[in-house]
Amino acid sequence: MTADHFVHEDFRVLTPEAFDFVLNNELKRAVRSQNFLTLVLMDPRAATTAVEAIREVARVVSREVRETDLLSASPEGRLSLVLLDADLQSSMHVIERVRARLQHYQFTTPIDLEIGAACCPTHGADAGTLKRAAEARTTSRPPARGASNAQ
Repeated sequence: MTADHFVHEDFRVLTPEAFDFVLNNELKRAVRSQNFLTLVLMDPRAATTAVEAIREVARVVSREVRETDLLSASPEGRLSLVLLDADLQSSMHVIERVRARLQHYQFTTPIDLEIGAACCPTHGADAGTLKRAAEARTTSRPPARGASNAQ
């Protein structure tokens, strides 16, 4: 199997199928070894297409997180991030750093970004429960700046 079945090649983002597979395995590992795992959902809204907004946000986010953290884009236009071995308090520091970076990034068009997060085992131990908890905890921030020159 080639790499394109698992990763979108133009940026470090897993396909939804690969993401779900790895997320379920990491959740099992987290429960078994009593580690934390945080699921972060990012919903970018922009004047451009959802794909372009996701690409721009994913490029920024992938630079701000560890190589081992999982990043995926859904067909609905949502970006999912899994912070491995991270409790909610530690994850909030990462999320705030990502938000700050996104606020200062010059996007092609302004992007309004909603971010929600849920932690395993605090909010649930399976993918469905974590996704629902992260959606329930979603917060909106003012739009990130847009300009013709990306950083």
